[in-house]
Amino acid sequence: MTKTRVLFMCMANTARSQMAEAFLRSYAGDRFDAYSAGFEPRKIDPMTIEVMSERGFDLAGQRSKGFDEFLGKVHFGFLIILCDRAQRACPTTFPGMGTRLFWPFDDPVAFEGTEEERRAKFREVRDAIDARIQEWLRSR
Repeated sequence: MTKTRVLFMCMANTARSQMAEAFLRSYAGDRFDAYSAGFEPRKIDPMTIEVMSERGFDLAGQRSKGFDEFLGKVHFGFLIILCDRAQRACPTTFPGMGTRLFWPFDDPVAFEGTEEERRAKFREVRDAIDARIQEWLRSR
């Protein structure tokens, strides 16, 4: 049985798309191959690693990837865009891409505040992404 590939996209591939990739891989890795990428990839934010670790997810094997690593090279059944900027930057059509979905979430990396306020924002976004993926999986 061939698994459906899912690509999660945001601008930097430092938080939201990394979280989504980890959740989908954990919950439905038997049915989906999860990937993530960004248009302007940067190093995974340490707070992403921290808050995912709180929920038992080890992101040690993940790295930030650019959209160009996949464009035209891998077929994805789903492209799930997680931020407004990526939605605007992403081509509306291109080869090898199936259903396009838009699930906007706040960027926790851009949130300004104390360290504890930032951690709370990362947790809020993490939990919202988790809930959205579980909801989506119930419809599959």
